[in-house]
Amino acid sequence: MIFGYANHEYSIKAIDLFNEMTEKKGCKPDHFTFTVVLTACCHAGIVDVGQRIFHLMSEEHGIEPRLEHYACLVNLIRQAGELVEAYELIKNMPIKPDSFVWGVLLGACRNHGNVELAEITAKHVFELEPKSAGSSLLMSCLYADNGNRGDIERLKKVMKKKRLRRNVGCSWIGITT
Repeated sequence: MIFGYANHEYSIKAIDLFNEMTEKKGCKPDHFTFTVVLTACCHAGIVDVGQRIFHLMSEEHGIEPRLEHYACLVNLIRQAGELVEAYELIKNMPIKPDSFVWGVLLGACRNHGNVELAEITAKHVFELEPKSAGSSLLMSCLYADNGNRGDIERLKKVMKKKRLRRNVGCSWIGITT
């Protein structure tokens, strides 16, 4: 039920049902349930509730957060515009963050125009995914937004040297007669 609500844009109902099941009915949520509820908090933009639920995982339910739970928490914190807090969370995670987690922060840095933190974050993404052009393109857009032409040219040279290219989209239309 919780998944159904969360998946069909009824985030508040999903969170309410989770609270009812755990507080009143005594149900024991699992890793998947927490992932769904944290995702619902992200969709609803309810940062404080998401943080509370994240901490309940280990404190009340004895479930150690996994990478996907940390990714949701980073997403929640970045929604609040707290990029430095999100960065500190990633740095101090007991699990090695993957490129997705770093990418969430990198995208937030672009949205908020934070070049300094974006450069630090991008280094982590580049280490984890050296052949991915997406982060380089995102950095290029961030530099362009901030008028950093020299950085754009430097990044283009690096991309050319590494032979990184943007994947161009392709569509097919089938016509039957």
